Amino acid sequence: MPGPLSGLTIIEFAGIGPGPFCAMMLADHGAKVIRIERPGTMTDPRDPLTRNRVMVEIDMKEEAGRARARDLCRTADAIIEGYRPGVMERLGLGPDVLLADNPKLVFGRMTGWGQYGPYADAAGHDINYIALSGVLHGIGVAGQKPVPPLNYVGDFGGGAMMLAFGMVSALLHAGKTGEGQVIDCAMTDGSALLAAMTYGFHARGIFQDAPGVNLLDGGAPFYDTYTCSDGKFISVGAIEPQFYALLREKTGLAADKDFDAQFDQSQWPALKARLADLFATRSRDEWCALLEHSDACFAPVLSLSEAPAHPHNVARQTFVDVGGTLQPAPAPRYSATPCDAPRPFSPAPSEP
Repeated sequence: MPGPLSGLTIIEFAGIGPGPFCAMMLADHGAKVIRIERPGTMTDPRDPLTRNRVMVEIDMKEEAGRARARDLCRTADAIIEGYRPGVMERLGLGPDVLLADNPKLVFGRMTGWGQYGPYADAAGHDINYIALSGVLHGIGVAGQKPVPPLNYVGDFGGGAMMLAFGMVSALLHAGKTGEGQVIDCAMTDGSALLAAMTYGFHARGIFQDAPGVNLLDGGAPFYDTYTCSDGKFISVGAIEPQFYALLREKTGLAADKDFDAQFDQSQWPALKARLADLFATRSRDEWCALLEHSDACFAPVLSLSEAPAHPHNVARQTFVDVGGTLQPAPAPRYSATPCDAPRPFSPAPSEP
């Protein structure tokens, strides 16, 4: 089976980061994605973000190239572009033009700030977008500056995944009505939406507007990472009372009255210090032997090189070999329309 999006054709105007990730998601799940590249572009076939693509080289600076790109869009179901606002319009490939050619077209636009607003025309990166949405402020250690969570939250969560969801939603609408539309996907909007639960907690007065002092941000002793005797790390997340009780039992703390006040935030720093001392007495493997496969809400903190070899990931085939490179497998899984194995991007030009 080629995946649930089989039969759809999407034109990707090549970019970096969230646009290609969105295109990867759609291609992984069966859509035919034609990636328009500049002539002479060298794309690394080891890059997961470019897998499962058909590539065509087009010089968008030439009138003939722009005409060819427009022709591709006439028969496509959707396009993805990640340029600054106004660039596609200046190329003669804006929504008014392309939807006039193809009224069912879904026109996906990926930007950091969105198509309008005071910041819309400015440059930026993930760190800036999640700073403006209020997300970055809450990530880090108490009393210290915010810590960028790589570029997972803005680029890929608030951007690429939101656009992928929006594309599929708009494609469903177009399939039912014949009406295409424009999707304005801004990473500021998307990252703010990812923080919906946190904003809700804050509105209810159960979230402090500071990093490292709350239930899920490393403030709680039972929801944090700890260093082991070998310098490796473990994670615990025993929030519910029964899971917390099991963690205490397995770590020898069941009878320690200090740990009875699980949700007394005034006690958290002292309890965290004691847990840090405790977890530092054994290696990560020793803690795994004691706590894995239980309801203590535990897992080792694995590095990028370690994760693919973990038995759980191996059992689920979470990572797959794509042209000799180990990459995360397509997700989620489907029972009726399973996705084909990913194919590496070929740097050789090919006609769609």
